[in-house]
Amino acid sequence: MPSPADPASPDSAEIVFHAEGLTKIYRMGEVEVRALDGVDLDLYRGELVVLLGPSGSGKSTLLNILGGLDPPTTGTVICGGRDLAVAGEAELTEFRRHMVGFVFQFYNLIPSLTARENVAIVTEIARNPLTPEEALALVGLGERLDHFPAQLSGGEQQRVAIARAIAKRPQVLLCDEPTGALDSKTGVVVLEVLERINHEVGTTTALITHNADIARMAHRVIHLSDGRIGRIEINEKPCPAKELRW
Repeated sequence: MPSPADPASPDSAEIVFHAEGLTKIYRMGEVEVRALDGVDLDLYRGELVVLLGPSGSGKSTLLNILGGLDPPTTGTVICGGRDLAVAGEAELTEFRRHMVGFVFQFYNLIPSLTARENVAIVTEIARNPLTPEEALALVGLGERLDHFPAQLSGGEQQRVAIARAIAKRPQVLLCDEPTGALDSKTGVVVLEVLERINHEVGTTTALITHNADIARMAHRVIHLSDGRIGRIEINEKPCPAKELRW
């Protein structure tokens, strides 16, 4: 598999997502909540980006729009030659099924299925998937294939969820507080898995967190506040996940 373009040099890298003028307005009766307020953002092939900001800053709203889970009120989101902002539901379903993997704070595993079977749910509908065994080996669970979620620790369940997300070979992995339900030691193990997927597979990875220390592992850090991008930092030497402490 070819190495990803140098994500520390965006000018030389391929743009995977191009978002321009994104707004998202929620209306509750007469109250208007502007969750996003004119966001412009590019994500590049092979980079690991952290979206950092407090609760209510617009991080999850932005991730949901990039993932085709929620349309913007205004603006464009170009990925794979399509504008997700105007795509129909069938096109968005196809996009989510093949282009994007999702990892959330809670693992959403099916309790009655083994780790292998939870991953197979995705591999059975993907075009060119990894096998469940390959995906679970990538996250260090090759010996836990036939364990049920109740037999796995929280960190192991999250790693199964990551295996399920990457098994379809997505171009982009979108992670919303993937360590939020874990203690710091277990969280670092999960971040090491995400780091490995980014390095070895070259999957563009966007990770939401409110934990500033996790941002040290990113190629770029996008700071959000009140629905806007405040600033973007480039880490010339990202910190290895195993060295993170919080």
